[in-house]
Amino acid sequence: MPDRSQILRIAIPAPLRSLFDYLPPPGIRPEQLVPGKRLLVPFGRGQRCGILISVAPDSELPRNRLKAAISLLDDEPLFTPLDLELLQWAARYYRYPPGEVISGALPVRLRDGQPLAAVKPLGWRLTELAGGLDAAALARAPRQAAMLEFLRERPDGASRAEIRIAFGSCSKVLQSMEQKGWVVTCELEEKTGTGGAPVAGPVQNSGQRAAVEAVTSRLQGFGPFLLDGVTGSGKTEVYLCLIEKVLASGRQVLVLVPEIGLTPQLLRRLGRRLGAPMAVLHSGLPALERERGWNQARCGHARLVLGTRSAIFTPMPQLGLIVVDEEHDLSYKQQEGFRYSARDLALVRARLQDCPVVLGSATPSLESLHNASTGRYRHLLLPQRAGGASPPAIDLLDVRSVRLESGVSPTLMRMLGEELAAGNQVLLFLNRRGYAPVLTCHDCGWVAQCTRCDARMTLHLEKRLLWCHHCGSQRPLDDRCPECGGTELRSLGQGTERLEATLARRFPGVGIVRIDRDTTSRRGSLERLLREIRDGKHSLLLGTQMLSKGHHFPDVTLVGILDVDQGLFGADYRASERMAQQIVQVAGRAGRADKPGRVIIQTRHPEHPLLRLLLREGYGAFARAALEERCETHLPPYSSQALLRAESPREEAPAAFLEEAAALAYRQGGRGVEL
Repeated sequence: MPDRSQILRIAIPAPLRSLFDYLPPPGIRPEQLVPGKRLLVPFGRGQRCGILISVAPDSELPRNRLKAAISLLDDEPLFTPLDLELLQWAARYYRYPPGEVISGALPVRLRDGQPLAAVKPLGWRLTELAGGLDAAALARAPRQAAMLEFLRERPDGASRAEIRIAFGSCSKVLQSMEQKGWVVTCELEEKTGTGGAPVAGPVQNSGQRAAVEAVTSRLQGFGPFLLDGVTGSGKTEVYLCLIEKVLASGRQVLVLVPEIGLTPQLLRRLGRRLGAPMAVLHSGLPALERERGWNQARCGHARLVLGTRSAIFTPMPQLGLIVVDEEHDLSYKQQEGFRYSARDLALVRARLQDCPVVLGSATPSLESLHNASTGRYRHLLLPQRAGGASPPAIDLLDVRSVRLESGVSPTLMRMLGEELAAGNQVLLFLNRRGYAPVLTCHDCGWVAQCTRCDARMTLHLEKRLLWCHHCGSQRPLDDRCPECGGTELRSLGQGTERLEATLARRFPGVGIVRIDRDTTSRRGSLERLLREIRDGKHSLLLGTQMLSKGHHFPDVTLVGILDVDQGLFGADYRASERMAQQIVQVAGRAGRADKPGRVIIQTRHPEHPLLRLLLREGYGAFARAALEERCETHLPPYSSQALLRAESPREEAPAAFLEEAAALAYRQGGRGVEL
């Protein structure tokens, strides 16, 4: 019989900021009730899957009002006490219901009470039918031929991680071969490596050695490090050396990257270098594959986890190092639902699990630089490019009174033609997707605005959509003005879609690729486009900030940055910081190998002091000046800010709520609070 003196404190996914008390389910022994296990419980008129947080001797409610849990779903805990401590800390700090935070840290199937997927990794192997195939006969399907040879060398099968490291995104290739009866999926025995002998790394320079030695001296305890290295300085090599040391000690490593697009190239590099089982976790993976990787990390089978922001909550019982690459990136902040910063939670988790955390960036956030200057982080500098590559020359191009063609000046257009004629690659950066940011009626002056949030809607001509990039609302493009019925609808400004159309007309026959959220929405599309760029299929690259983050394009010799002026005078006090980070990150794509690089920044404000300071003395000098300005104006990181946001289908409701909240804050805030 269950011990009815025990009270179970359970976190249930519901919009309530409390835990819920239950009696133990029938037939369960007290020693089975371990925090971190899931239970099925009655809730309202239905049932929900909750996580056991603690067992208490009593409850604030009378015992006769408590319901009994229905069943215990797990034989072993899914979360350790430290995992639960991190999740509850996040729920308190970010003011969010604990049940929803903890449930959100589970893979999708497990939230619904489904059993755990097997730990053994899934893979592919050849069938008997494929045994007699001749790879040379597949000349018209070279990727299938290469896959055939790859799997023949692995008769017991190859894991999906091995295949992804060797081929990148290749699900269509495998699906086609499966339909022909050449390959089948299989479960694999756990391997000690990722396939093939690990490849030795390059010789480190003095800065890299000093950074590795500094972190290595603190591997046995908590220590935050800011790895501040110019683009191309070899930060990834520092990460790899540290990961090797931690894995050799028998502990696990968590590596966070800001976007899915950075995982394939880093995965290949990690796979070639390391001999440890890895798990990849991001939203672009099939749910079952993601759950399998999550479970491998939880059980300790996956020694290295590479993932985007949500991977910060992955259970890793032997965690020995956390790496946050591109720590300044806004993608580490979850903006919908449970809002959190994965970078900040990485520091909290490292403290809880008593391990070092390395925050790396060529353009660290001002908050991190402030923490380094005050001694909270240890500041590690990599001031030179690795391998002898020279930094690109950066020039301002004054476009005042210049007629632009889809945002490109005649001077820059001429330079594009010269570089393309020389057989080089060129990158154009415009951080605005779509065709045009404004659609207006020439007859009456109507401007397309979002009916949900009042922002202007962006024209996406290919899909014939008006799209609000602020709240995500969409509506079909009309042929006539909704106010006067006129047909003179005109687009103002330019986005990447319009720029692509213009360049295709100016440079016919040149391979052009556009990389933004619209062209990379399908699974594997970004990885395919990046592979085509590396293979030289495209000479003219254009896109948004997705192109600026950590990619290595050795043949890019010219980078054009088309519109930075919005960052000089933005209403957000962080606009200039983000502008500087984008300039440095995008400029870092040029001249990364033997070919010298050049960067052209178009601007109507070539004398702006912050822009001049950035180009003359670098990001470090810019950051120091920006921090001094923040200090004088009492802005973060020299103060704290909280945002209270309300939304509703009716305009009156959130306005009334915010006015009431403001009045309450005025009464309770005191002199130290500004609203």
